[in-house]
Amino acid sequence: MSKRGEGRTALITGASSGFGVEFAKLFARDGYDLVLVARSEDKLNALAAGLRQRHEITVTVLARDLTDPTAPGVIRAALDAAGIQVDALVNNAGFATYGPFAEISADADLDLLKVNVVALTALTKAFLPGMLVRRRGGILNVASTAAFQPGPLMAAYYASKAYVLFLSDAIGEEVRGSGVTVTALCPGPSRTGFQQRAAMEESKLVSGRQIMDAATVARVGYRAFQAGQAVVIPGLQNRIMALAPRFTPRALTARLVKGMQERVGH
Repeated sequence: MSKRGEGRTALITGASSGFGVEFAKLFARDGYDLVLVARSEDKLNALAAGLRQRHEITVTVLARDLTDPTAPGVIRAALDAAGIQVDALVNNAGFATYGPFAEISADADLDLLKVNVVALTALTKAFLPGMLVRRRGGILNVASTAAFQPGPLMAAYYASKAYVLFLSDAIGEEVRGSGVTVTALCPGPSRTGFQQRAAMEESKLVSGRQIMDAATVARVGYRAFQAGQAVVIPGLQNRIMALAPRFTPRALTARLVKGMQERVGH
């Protein structure tokens, strides 16, 4: 019996850990060939070897740092040279900075924007036109419940995820009826290593809380992508958090979010 992804290729960024690994497993299970992108070549190669053996698929590893503005073009050129077309684009790479905006280095926040916003936009520009010509394919953008409100102490991150959500909504409407879909996955805090990289383990938002694991979030996002759903928020509590700002004055929302983001004991 053929699998739904047989003959198709999925490109996944941030594929060396967290959601990226789980997305790779899900697409591979359904027979997609894979292009795995992240900075860590060793981790990508280990993941690729296991997926090739388990699912008998083709896996291409591209170790690239998406803070480099030339990376999306290099990725596109490498795939064109190899004759690989992308049928599913998973813009999963992203990271956060944590602390007062004025105290975070400009380089750190600008690198955040390069990955979360610029690389995502460039890769979508690179591969969406081909999907539209073939009249099939889809894009899965990893946004966040952060996209629905301002985020004091993670100001650039929250703003970047608002961009991802609204870009996804807009492009999704533009391509409606074309055979191509755009899905925005908006998870809340999840067990992915994200908090450690942002040095926010002591934030009240995550400290001591039961949060969703990466595999569960990825499954929800993958099902929504396959169904062509525009936006998906995993978990009832996360959906409530995303909807609450609609009924709360903007200034109060910012104060409430700041209170949740502060370190335990503040």
